[in-house]
Amino acid sequence: MVVLKKTWSKGLAVLALAPMLALTACSAQGGKQPDANAGGGGQAVSTPKIKVALITHAAAGDTFWDIVRKGAEQAASKDNVDLLYSGDADGGRQAQLVQQAIDQKVDGIAVTLAKPDALKDVLKKAQSAGIPVVTLNSGSDVSASLGAFTHFGSDEQLAGEAVGARLAQDGFKHPICVIQEQGNVALEKRCAGVKEKEPNTEILYVTGTDMTSVESTATAKLQTTKDADVIVGLGAPFSVTLLKSVADAGSSAKVASFDLNAELAQDIVDGKVIFTVDQQPWLQGYMSVDALWQNKLGGFKLGGGKPVLTGPAIVDKSNASDVLKFAQQGIR
Repeated sequence: MVVLKKTWSKGLAVLALAPMLALTACSAQGGKQPDANAGGGGQAVSTPKIKVALITHAAAGDTFWDIVRKGAEQAASKDNVDLLYSGDADGGRQAQLVQQAIDQKVDGIAVTLAKPDALKDVLKKAQSAGIPVVTLNSGSDVSASLGAFTHFGSDEQLAGEAVGARLAQDGFKHPICVIQEQGNVALEKRCAGVKEKEPNTEILYVTGTDMTSVESTATAKLQTTKDADVIVGLGAPFSVTLLKSVADAGSSAKVASFDLNAELAQDIVDGKVIFTVDQQPWLQGYMSVDALWQNKLGGFKLGGGKPVLTGPAIVDKSNASDVLKFAQQGIR
């Protein structure tokens, strides 16, 4: 895997991953059901059981969050953590889930900040209750101000710029960047980064909860934008759908992507998708739970007050075959 290097490397923490067992407990809220084979064998820690809530802005059908959750489950099994997972794409309902975790007197909260304004008040309540908070995936720039002691994720602006630079390098002139959730700060930053490096980039908003609508909206856009030479999806399921839109429109546009799953990795191997930028979500889930356990164990705070970066990392034809085997295991 080729990892892009820039000044963000100063914030990177290098962690050793310990052996893991299958998850001992997990709530049934949101996402897929726990994977009974999520662990890799080995012995769990002997520290007392603690309760950690992982609350994401997961939308139904987005396989990205299955990978985040699998990482969290493996850390939970290793750390003797009772993991309560839940998610909701609506900012207000996500805030309610955080409040539920506070009411349950959890020992730590890991939360995504796609819509930070909706969560700032409830996170103040967590702070007042003495519950340590880490953030993951989105909201790195506001994480500390909302009370989190660290953040795990990719720099979305930098990731977008990496995509834009790669497209410009490869000779593309007119990208379309497809945002599946309007108002999601991380997604907006991705396309802003692409546009920073390739100013002719157009933004297309689609309804990510309806894949039929995603396909038809993108098809219509490609039919009316004949000079579009590449269309960029901001998540693996959406990019796979955009392949159908390109075919439906009779367009010659190529498809590039953010994020990864097994189907998309195979499409890169097969030359259907030119590349993706992986933020390594398994690490985001694992590190978030493990950091809260470490904080409980010894008051440790990873990152030195800075985000711990899990990306961006380019996956293209040169390394997709190596990544594919991990994607097929559900951890990439």
